[in-house]
Amino acid sequence: MSEVKISAEPRTEFGKGGARRTRRAGKVPAVLYGHGEKPKHIALPSREFAAAIRKGGANQLFAIEVSDGTQVLALPKAIQRDPIKDTFEHVDLLLVRRGEKVTVEVPIQLTGDAARDTLIVHDHDTLTVTADATKVPDHLEASIEGMQAGTQVTAGDVELPAGVELVADAEQTVASVTAAPTAEQLEATLPEVEEAAEEAEAEVGEETAEAPAAEGEESAEAKAEA
Repeated sequence: MSEVKISAEPRTEFGKGGARRTRRAGKVPAVLYGHGEKPKHIALPSREFAAAIRKGGANQLFAIEVSDGTQVLALPKAIQRDPIKDTFEHVDLLLVRRGEKVTVEVPIQLTGDAARDTLIVHDHDTLTVTADATKVPDHLEASIEGMQAGTQVTAGDVELPAGVELVADAEQTVASVTAAPTAEQLEATLPEVEEAAEEAEAEVGEETAEAPAAEGEESAEAKAEA
């Protein structure tokens, strides 16, 4: 994976208020740490950072140039996102050096098609490996081509590029191939699904019916206090 050059500014405001002001300015609050260095708080440009993550994934290598003259290589260690706005709230960046081995979680992609009338159950979406900090793969691949129901893909089946070593247990299940339910089986479960839906609707109706009474009680208490 090629490194992405990105500029940064030292961050002097901390806490929730400082982080909000940083985000309002179009930047992502971040901290650089590792190699025994004192953590360095910085702000990254939001658009450039988001574009790099979209293209290279969560293990994108960054060549960071801070406006105070600091130049470092770093990998994202923890990324916090706003689940509603889908924006970046904060990033922890681990300092790395060229030639240094790092332990990372790399996404797994299944290739090929399993046998007909089967379903694929993903047990693990990532795999723990070690790799050169400048050569972390953006994904790993495992083939499910022609696999029959009852077959499993293990960590040991995942193809590893040169220089990448498996840390996870080789017997760890990555994905399982199961038989797809028949039309008869789906029809048999339909009444259970409908019953569950009716029960859920009934519970919502009960809560709605109780709500006005509760509001009335609160209103009475408010009047009493007044």
